[in-house]
Amino acid sequence: MITTALLAAAATPYAPLIGAAALMRCAFYRADLCPVGERLLARAQAHPDDANAWLDASFVLQLLGQRAAGLDVQHHALAIRSLYALPAPARTPTLNLLVLMGPGDFMANTPVEFLLQTSSIAATVQYVTPDLPLPEEVPDHDVLFVAIAQSDANALLLRDVARMLDGWPRPVVNRPEQIAHLSRDGVCAALDGAAGTLVPRTMRLDRAGAMQLTDDAFPLIVRPVDSHAGTDLQKVDDGTALHAYLATHPASEFYLAPFVDYSGPDGQFRKYRIVLIDGTPFICHLAISSHWMVHYLNAGMDDSAAKRAEEAAGMAAFDDGFARRHAAALAGIDSRMGLPYLGIDCAETRDGRLLIFEVDNAMVVHAMDDPGRYPYKGPVMERVFGAFEKMLHRVTSAASN
Repeated sequence: MITTALLAAAATPYAPLIGAAALMRCAFYRADLCPVGERLLARAQAHPDDANAWLDASFVLQLLGQRAAGLDVQHHALAIRSLYALPAPARTPTLNLLVLMGPGDFMANTPVEFLLQTSSIAATVQYVTPDLPLPEEVPDHDVLFVAIAQSDANALLLRDVARMLDGWPRPVVNRPEQIAHLSRDGVCAALDGAAGTLVPRTMRLDRAGAMQLTDDAFPLIVRPVDSHAGTDLQKVDDGTALHAYLATHPASEFYLAPFVDYSGPDGQFRKYRIVLIDGTPFICHLAISSHWMVHYLNAGMDDSAAKRAEEAAGMAAFDDGFARRHAAALAGIDSRMGLPYLGIDCAETRDGRLLIFEVDNAMVVHAMDDPGRYPYKGPVMERVFGAFEKMLHRVTSAASN
């Protein structure tokens, strides 16, 4: 995956941005990114004002597991320049998109690059921070997309961006004031009583509050606030286990929620990643695992033809099966969250409800899986990307009428 062209681009002063999507694809296929990173850092040091080199280097460092160093390099890049053109589309652009992002790692913003990889949309990213507000002049654009994810770190930024966009002369997709409700406890509150759903009551507690939970609260799942992708997520069956967990995790606040056994009759756990685009649900993956904490990359999908066959069948039947069974629940989520683009990690309970794990605007959806092993995924993801592009065009057309 590390091609001669990629190495040349990494070494060429003032070259266009390689971009997070292309670099993440290399990492996904376990290519050695070290030579790319070395060339980017050498280029940046030789040309200190080459912001693209610094930003690409920050992506590489994060993908190599050097998160803190990567964010330091990103900070340096944004101090040089806050505006970046994403890799140009293969076709003549039909729409100009301005994307607002905040600083941070790959989970800090909607990974828009993946959604645009097959589109004819030209996109520019404007980074904003609490110390770096939206400039008075930005590139002309047809529609603005807010990619900033909800987190404690982004709370003030989302508030400030909402004020910046008050009266914005172009249509805005994913309003920051709606994104601000996507905390785990915020989603729980917003979806309380939603038809056909089970949203385990999520509590945000400090250490003292967690220590006071009584025996009837267990079993629970616990994680530090602002953790994602299963980082430090654990099931605790009693107060002793919770106290042991708290003793080994330095965070000051935690999310706790009742554990729900969503295993099927065969003992397997099935987790769906869905996106809602203009209210229409699209499946992005179905992960099947013998463990309750399901992540696609550790579910053994690569090693099991049977699991892939089930995923393929689930994708093929999604519109007439899963989406129809949970139509009311998905429509309720769409109306209550009020975001044209939204991701949902979910499952089906034994009594047929939609079990909600997370609702977020920054979930990674992609088409990086090996087409030889996953031939059914390409067409499915093309539908997702096409729907995203169509949504942006619809918003633009509606604003002009």
